[in-house]
Amino acid sequence: MTSPKLLILGLLRLIAIILITALLAGLIFYYHASILNHMWARPESVWFIWLWYVVSYLLSLFLIGISAIMAYLIAQILFSAFIMDLMSRITESMMTGQVKEPRKMPLWRTFFFLVRQEIPRTILPVLLSLLVMILGWVTPLGPVLTLISSAIAVIFLAWDNTDLVPARRLASFRERWNGMVKTLPFHLGFGLLFLIPGFNILFLSFAPIGGTLYHIERND
Repeated sequence: MTSPKLLILGLLRLIAIILITALLAGLIFYYHASILNHMWARPESVWFIWLWYVVSYLLSLFLIGISAIMAYLIAQILFSAFIMDLMSRITESMMTGQVKEPRKMPLWRTFFFLVRQEIPRTILPVLLSLLVMILGWVTPLGPVLTLISSAIAVIFLAWDNTDLVPARRLASFRERWNGMVKTLPFHLGFGLLFLIPGFNILFLSFAPIGGTLYHIERND
């Protein structure tokens, strides 16, 4: 199955995430020194200057991670939700010859419907993963909780793509949630590719195709 439209839409989503990430990272690094000085002014003592540089490096890594997460959330809500649905529609049409949906909606209502569906699938899981990760930093169970937070993140990222078809068909949230819970091993396996640094953004950009194929082959 090949389609120039799917390739273009996937690349468009990839470019949107990269551009927003670069913009946020640029803003963060522009204010990096100010943020660090508010946290800890550069010490005069040579005995502590090395520790200040270590904190500066760790702060940079933390801010880069935050900028990447924020870029993904912004791109997902403002751009990617619509692109993902369009990629899913094209895939479903190519596989079945039609797009099944209860009723047609105007474009503006479709956009707000997609955004409303995207919030519980994207923002809440990311916040939950961050909470578990923070708990891992402040408790002795750090390594275990880090693995748990990663597993939570990839499961919900996978569900964000396999849920496109049932959400478009107006299935209830409880029904869609129960469907995801019953197929946790698949979603965990499907989402493992999203853990590969660098390539995860590429895989995420084209994941709606795989998620739609999975749902159609499993349920239609």
